[in-house]
Amino acid sequence: MSEAAETRESYDEDEQSSDLNRAVGKQVRLLRERAGFTQRELGDRLGYGEDLISSLERGRRTPQREFLEAADELLAAGGLLKATIEDVEKAKAKARVRHPAWFRDYARLEREAVEINDYNCHDIPGLFQTERRIRALYEMRKPLLDEETIEQRVTSRLARQEILTCWPPPMISSVIDESVLRRPLGGLEIHKEQLEQLIRLAGLRNVELQVMPTDRIEHAGMGGAFILLTPKGKRQVGYTEVQDSARLSTDSEEVRILAARYGSIRAQALTMRESLDLIKDMLGEL
Repeated sequence: MSEAAETRESYDEDEQSSDLNRAVGKQVRLLRERAGFTQRELGDRLGYGEDLISSLERGRRTPQREFLEAADELLAAGGLLKATIEDVEKAKAKARVRHPAWFRDYARLEREAVEINDYNCHDIPGLFQTERRIRALYEMRKPLLDEETIEQRVTSRLARQEILTCWPPPMISSVIDESVLRRPLGGLEIHKEQLEQLIRLAGLRNVELQVMPTDRIEHAGMGGAFILLTPKGKRQVGYTEVQDSARLSTDSEEVRILAARYGSIRAQALTMRESLDLIKDMLGEL
């Protein structure tokens, strides 16, 4: 197949998947409104965030089997949503999310991950970001990104987040610097929504979230952000990223050093309970 044909095929598959997601999203919205639920109320009843419900209803995210089954029961859809599961999963298998070239190797390994350990000192991890924060981050990029690229990258990042609710999910631990959580990128409304998202995610059984406080006199993470990722059946790898340049490390000694460093960072950070309390206090201050 020629490169042009491959591009055309990829575009057609993406369009078909998007059309189906939008159609299912409209059905969810109509059923929700008929039942008298707000997006937040539906999310609370099903264990999802309001932001995710909004994204699903607009067709920006692919609904998972578990969501469609639960929503069908709660909204008394009579099997309408369950009937879409097979088509949604087929479209999802065909769809190809387009990541920047320098990020594709990591994205492929992330989809196969059984464990992800993330230390971040400049931003909220991409897997935890709300849609509006993602959009704000890309809109403030310099040099400016065009609207098509922004939409493509927002969609790609949201698609990555599906591993949070797939089964079995990877075990994810994350340490975020306190300074990151106090920076209201995108404005106070988006920042508040992001803190609420972190609180919800911290309640997932496969997510362990810690905060590195600014008052620590020793800090093992001063060398910068990094990720340790373990794909299923493969050895752990290290990942670092700066200024749209990425590096995957498979060297056993480099990965060992990063793992030891991550252990020190977790030991120096607040406990998970202390971290959750701090985030709630920050939210209360807004």
